[in-house]
Parts: sequence; structure tokens; C-alpha cells
Amino acid sequence: MDSPSLHHLTYQHDAEWGKGAGGFSLLEMMMVVTLILIVVSIAQPIYRSAVVRAREAVLADDLYTLRYLLDRFTADNGRSPRHLEELVEKRYLGRLPTDPFTGSNETWQEVQEKAPPSPTQAYLGIADVHSGSNGISLGGTPYGSW
Repeated sequence: MDSPSLHHLTYQHDAEWGKGAGGFSLLEMMMVVTLILIVVSIAQPIYRSAVVRAREAVLADDLYTLRYLLDRFTADNGRSPRHLEELVEKRYLGRLPTDPFTGSNETWQEVQEKAPPSPTQAYLGIADVHSGSNGISLGGTPYGSW
């Protein structure tokens, strides 16, 4: 009794495999592309809002830091700074932070004092700082009012 060789069995298997499977059909490819497009269309708004939330967090942190340093400068020097660059000049900051919504460190809106904090101060310094962006936050408030 002759048994078929291993080569003969492999050859038959390969011959059967090659009959029906030559690749993916057009329908299968269209289904995969459709599923990918559905996933992307769902993920894109989530990604965009995550980017905006991250920028808002950076803006809130930068504003907190600038306001803290304005108070610290005023307490240390007995006067308010004339401009934000004075915080850099006096080494309270290494450099002014970049507003994440305007992309510049020159767009910060300085709010002048209504009255000098001390009688020896002859000029009005900076009391507060806001973003120079005119955009609206995810919470519905303008960034310039933060």
C-alpha cells in the first residue's frame, strides 16, 4: 500500500487554497473603509475638544502665574509693575508665557490700576492681566474675561 508523499499532500492543499481566495473583494474593502470613516468621524470632535480643553488649562495656569507674580512684585517692591516685561527684567519670570489661543506673548491685556497702591507711586501700574484672545471658551465665557 503506497501512501501519498508529504509533498503530494501539501501540493493538493495549496491547489485547493488557490481556487477561491485571490484577495479581498471590492465589497469587503468598501466595508473596511466605511468602518474607518465612521470611527474617524466619531473621534474627530472628541479630539478637537480635548485640544481646546488642554489650551484652556494652559491659559488658566498662565493667568494664575502672572497674577501671582504681579502680587508678589507689588509686595516686594512697594509698587506695581509698569508693564509685564518688568517681571522679566526683575527676574520674576524667565520670559513671558505665550497665550495659547493667540500664539503670542505680546497679546496679553494689561489692566491698569484705578489708584496707586502706595502714595509714593507716581504712576498707575498693572493690577490684572487677561488673555488677548476674543474666542469663547467651552464653558461659554470669553477668554478675555478670565
